[in-house]
This record gives sequence, C-alpha cells and structure tokens, in this order.
Amino acid sequence: ERITQTVEITKHVVDIEEKGVKLRLTIVDTPGFGDAVNNTECWKPVADYIDQQFEQYFRDESGLNRKNIQDNRVHCCIYFISPFGHGLRPLDVEFMRALHQRVNIVPVLAKADTLTPTEVERMKNKVR
Repeated sequence: ERITQTVEITKHVVDIEEKGVKLRLTIVDTPGFGDAVNNTECWKPVADYIDQQFEQYFRDESGLNRKNIQDNRVHCCIYFISPFGHGLRPLDVEFMRALHQRVNIVPVLAKADTLTPTEVERMKNKVR
C-alpha cells in the first residue's frame, strides 16, 4: 500500500525575552517531508506556505491600519541533511533550488554529534 504524503505544516509560537528585548519566534515544522513513495514536487506545500505568508504581509502593509501588523513571513529555513548516505539526495537539491529565491536556507547536518570529526568533515565536503 502506498504511503500518502504527510507534509502538514504546523506552527509553534514561542515568546522570548532577554535583557528587556521581546521576540516572538515562530517555528514552522514540516514532519514527513520526503517520506512518500512519490516525492515529485513534495516541496510545493512549503513553497506555497512561504508565498502565502509574504502575500499576507504585503496585504497588511498595503492596508489602512498598519499599526498592529504581525510579521509571519518566513525569514530563514533550517534544512536538515541526513548524515547517512552519500551526500545530498536529489530531493534535497530540488528543494533548495526551489526555495532559495524565496527564503534564506541554512543547511544543517543532522545528528552531527553522533559522527566522528573525520566523518563530519567528509560529509561537509560531499555536501559542498
């Protein structure tokens, strides 16, 4: 039986305060990204979400009441790369190519603390 695609975008909002500076941090999670049998354009929901947030901010900026605008735009995408395998999967490359015009992408080697320093260096070179 085929596994259905499970990219459901969930938001988690955290309020942070340090030295009198308040910051509202929104974490947008996409569990199950790339887990489906057919991953053709599985990045599309993520790209649509980013575009939707920019459009909403633009509409709010263009409106009459601009005092209480919430900035829900996506400013950074932390993309976790699997430490197992031989570098980037084609899906990883396709995702980053599709989104690099929309948002800053920071690739992170997942579970790097479980690898030796030479394995980490080797993986970084493969990704580069």
